[in-house]
Amino acid sequence: MTLDFQALPKAEVHIHLEGCLDLDEVVALAQEAGVPLPRPRAELLHFSGLSDFLDFLDWTCSLYRTPDQVAAAAYAFSRRMSASGALYADVIVNPTHWPHWRRDLGGFIGALDAGFCAAELDGLPPVGLCVSLLRQQSAEEAIELVDLLAALRHPRVVALSVDGNEKFAGRTGPRFAEAFRRAGAAGLKRTVHAGESSGPEGVRDALDYLGADRIDHGVRAIEDDDLVARLADRQIPLGVCPTSNLTLGLYARLEEHPIERLRKAGVPVSVNTDDPELLEIDLPKEYARCAAAFDWSAETCRNVAATSIRACFAGDEAKTRMLAKVATW
Repeated sequence: MTLDFQALPKAEVHIHLEGCLDLDEVVALAQEAGVPLPRPRAELLHFSGLSDFLDFLDWTCSLYRTPDQVAAAAYAFSRRMSASGALYADVIVNPTHWPHWRRDLGGFIGALDAGFCAAELDGLPPVGLCVSLLRQQSAEEAIELVDLLAALRHPRVVALSVDGNEKFAGRTGPRFAEAFRRAGAAGLKRTVHAGESSGPEGVRDALDYLGADRIDHGVRAIEDDDLVARLADRQIPLGVCPTSNLTLGLYARLEEHPIERLRKAGVPVSVNTDDPELLEIDLPKEYARCAAAFDWSAETCRNVAATSIRACFAGDEAKTRMLAKVATW
């Protein structure tokens, strides 16, 4: 039986706007601004590792300098989600990657919101915005961001996030604990990159210091049986990105990836794309690859899709509607 994963109702909960910027659009913006490419066009997506990957994100985002350009990027993201069959997305945006907007967070969020609103009016999926810290930031910078988000109270912003290279930045849970506490007090959800370039200790810090409602990646929790049991007991969802993990060298083959072992242990797992433009993937293909690698039945695929919806930061009524659609796939 061939399953139609594009038609499978689902949410995407671990995806970065910075990793969705259309490469042809990026090259056009660079040419328009007179900015040289960091390497030849045919080699732009050849990354030497996570640090090189993050540097490339900084370069691409530096080309978005006007509200219209940012709004167009948001609209294009919603169009990408519609093409993947996603009914909703929580998109991560890290202001530190966008140099022309670092001192105008309100204007940046407003431009993104304009693009997302226009997309919704055209029937494209709704999007929640997860504003992210970078691991290299200080505790003071983190608190400043959260206090600004709390003052803005923009309805598009659903969560505080933290991302970046865990291995390079070292342990950051204690540093950001107060910022995440304030985010929770302000009514924001909390989602944390952990258990990718860090081991299980990063996942434990996300729970113990940051009060994570959801963990992005989290796959290296599999190295600690007690932690896996804790995630399962508390039903903390993991936003897993298999191809991203393979591309950056965490695992050699999809069959070695722990998503299935985590799922069978009772941990809520969802399938996501992380940076689909840069990794040259899409969400239906990720589901298809996992289904083939782990022999997932239609029922298992349906359950993973339902997990993605329960893990997303949409409202309860929207989740109920989406889950009803999953049940009929």
